Amino acid sequence: MLNVAIVGASGYTGLELIRILHCHPEVAVTCLTSEQSAGRKISDIFPTLRDRCELILENLESVRVAEKADLIFTALPHKAAMEVVPTFLKLGKHVIDLSADYRLSDPEVYGAWYEPHLNPANLKKAVYGLPEVRRAKIKGARLVANPGCYPTSIILALAPLLKAGMINLQEIIADSASGVTGAGRAAKVDSLYCEVNEGFKAYGVGGVHRHTPEIEQELSLLAKEKLVITFTPHLAPMDRGILSTIYATPHTPTSTEKLIKLYRDFYNGEPFIRVLPLGSLPSTAFVRGSNFCDVAPLVDPRTGRIIIVSAIDNLIKGASGQAVQNMNLVCGFPETLGLNGLALFP
Repeated sequence: MLNVAIVGASGYTGLELIRILHCHPEVAVTCLTSEQSAGRKISDIFPTLRDRCELILENLESVRVAEKADLIFTALPHKAAMEVVPTFLKLGKHVIDLSADYRLSDPEVYGAWYEPHLNPANLKKAVYGLPEVRRAKIKGARLVANPGCYPTSIILALAPLLKAGMINLQEIIADSASGVTGAGRAAKVDSLYCEVNEGFKAYGVGGVHRHTPEIEQELSLLAKEKLVITFTPHLAPMDRGILSTIYATPHTPTSTEKLIKLYRDFYNGEPFIRVLPLGSLPSTAFVRGSNFCDVAPLVDPRTGRIIIVSAIDNLIKGASGQAVQNMNLVCGFPETLGLNGLALFP
C-alpha cells in the first residue's frame, strides 16, 4: 500500500485528490496539511467527506509530512511549493507538484512570468506530467510537474497536428473558457456569485496570462521549433470545466475526415482521450467529474482553416485526475487505476 500526503488539502484540487484516492485500491491517504485550517477535520471543511475521510489537517512541517508518506502531492500556490519540494526530494520522496513552480524548464522564463526561482536546479530534474506525450519520462520520475488546466486542453488539442507538421506555427489562436473553480477557493470579488452569474468575460488578454509560456514551451517541443500563440482565456458562469477552441492554418488543404483519422491514429489506445465522430462537438457537460479529454478537429470549408475543440474538467484532467494518472505511472500501477469513473450528467 502506497502512503500518500496531500499538502494544501483544503482547496478544490485537494478535495478532488482525496475523492479520487479514496477509491484507489493501492493508496492510503495518511497526511493532509492546511495552514489556515490546521487542527480541524477535513470533513468539517468539506462535508462531502463525512464518514469517508476524517483526518485532521496539520500544519506544513516538511520532515513530519515526509515521515508519513511515500509520495507527496503538493497542491500549493506558486512559490509556496518550491519552498518545500526540495526537502521532500532530499528525504527520498516522490513528488507530484500541482503548482506552476516546476513546469517551466528555463529559470529565466519562470522569473519573467512569476518571480526568481528558489531552486532552479530542480527545474531540469522535473518531468512535465502530460502522460499522452511524456509517458516514458514520467515513469519512475522523482518530481513530476503536473500541467496547468488551460495548457492541458490546448496541448492535447494541437499535439497530432504539430507532430505531423501540418500547420503554420505562427498563426495559432486559442480561445479558452474556464469555470470559476479555476480561480481557486479563496474569497475573491471576481469569483463571487453576483459577479460571475449571467456574465461571460475575457481576462489576461494580450498574451499576459501566466499559462502562456507553459503552452508555448510544450507546443514548441512537439513542433521541434519555437513558436508563439495568441491565447485568450475567458471566465464562464459555471463551476468547473474548460472548453478550448483552437484555430490553425494548414500548409495544404485537408478535410475533416482526414483530421479525425489523424487524431484517432495519434491517440489510439489512450484511455482518457476521446476523439469524437464527425458531426459531434465536445461539451464540458460530458466530461464533468471525469478524467476524459474530448476533442474534435474539423475544417472550415469557407476559409480552409482547421478548428479544434477540446473539453476537460479543469479540476480532474486539468489538475487532480491527471496528478493521480501521473502517480500511477510513477509507481508502476495501471494508469487508469482509480480514474475510471464516468462523467456526472446532468
